Amino acid sequence: MRAILFDFGGTLDFPRHWLDRFVAHYQAAGIMIERAELDRAFRTATRKAYASSAMLRNYSLSQLVDFLVELQFENLRSSGTGARRRLLAEACSDHGLTELKMQIRDSFVTESAVGFAISRPLLASLAKRFKIAVVSNFYGNLDHVLAEADLARSVTLIADSGLLGFYKPDPRIFAASLAQLDVHPHDTVMVGDSINKDCAPAQAMGLTTIWLRHREFSGPEAAPHLVDFTIESLEELKDFGWLAD
Repeated sequence: MRAILFDFGGTLDFPRHWLDRFVAHYQAAGIMIERAELDRAFRTATRKAYASSAMLRNYSLSQLVDFLVELQFENLRSSGTGARRRLLAEACSDHGLTELKMQIRDSFVTESAVGFAISRPLLASLAKRFKIAVVSNFYGNLDHVLAEADLARSVTLIADSGLLGFYKPDPRIFAASLAQLDVHPHDTVMVGDSINKDCAPAQAMGLTTIWLRHREFSGPEAAPHLVDFTIESLEELKDFGWLAD
């Protein structure tokens, strides 16, 4: 193997899907929202943020999360159920809207720092032997986020969909990464937390795939034939003899 491609969100930052993380932080802030209820607002905010990549180009992770939370609240207030709007109003009356948003943002960013602390030494070790790329559906500012997290020094290539204009599972984002790294698919590993967006398209191109299966995962995405290896933490990569020092 010559190169390892990593997903970012849910992989290098913290081993949990961003939607699930937001649900947990909303609930910790006193907004007892369920995953299905936040899903629509999350997806709408994500699409709007993708469309705003030029504006977000120099945003830090904190600024990005703040922007996403603002869009999520906007959608929940305008499109949520009457009960959900009342719950938001009650929560805001106790703590204030601005304070709630800041609490969600800050707890999300703090949690990401925990994931970065794990990823940082792992990437530094792997970078001694392999070309490292981060291939992510992101917002045009992934380079800033990786630099801020002190991960960029171990990364050879950053493939940010917000800059490239195409998004996983589109094979072009993988093809572009391989071309810039000057590596063959059969010499490359893809590590990510999504079978549909990370493993399936990468395997179809001939890459070895490693699925980071979140411990609480219980969704319909499980499709073992699309995954070569399964791990439950990035630290398990140390157990792969062909990836170890």
